[in-house]
Amino acid sequence: MPEIVNFVNNGAASITPAIAEKILRQLPQWKLEFTQIQAPGFPHLVDQLEFLAAAVEDAIEGAYKDLPYVTIAQASFALLYAHKKVGVIPDSLIDLGRADDSSVVRAVLIQNEKYLAVYARDHGIDLEKITSQP
Repeated sequence: MPEIVNFVNNGAASITPAIAEKILRQLPQWKLEFTQIQAPGFPHLVDQLEFLAAAVEDAIEGAYKDLPYVTIAQASFALLYAHKKVGVIPDSLIDLGRADDSSVVRAVLIQNEKYLAVYARDHGIDLEKITSQP
């Protein structure tokens, strides 16, 4: 897991406020795209992506101001990574194609658990329900 954490942290370091704003404008389309993910080996991935998208959206729009920027940047990176069709493992590979997306998302959730748990609680979301498995 340390390699994935380093990968996420390095990727998040490139997420400037301007890039985060661009991601925000893409989120409606990406959220629809995420609902189409077929990854039975990663049953919570869609819910996790939807949760991160909501958190990023609320934070960037200013509706929720209690997330540190590092959390927003990491979540934004995870969303961007999951949106891309080619990652460390191409999404087209059946059964494995979303393993890297799931790992990136889980690294973000684990590293930011304290802040995301508060966000979830404030929004009536059972975070444990969507993070209990990869």
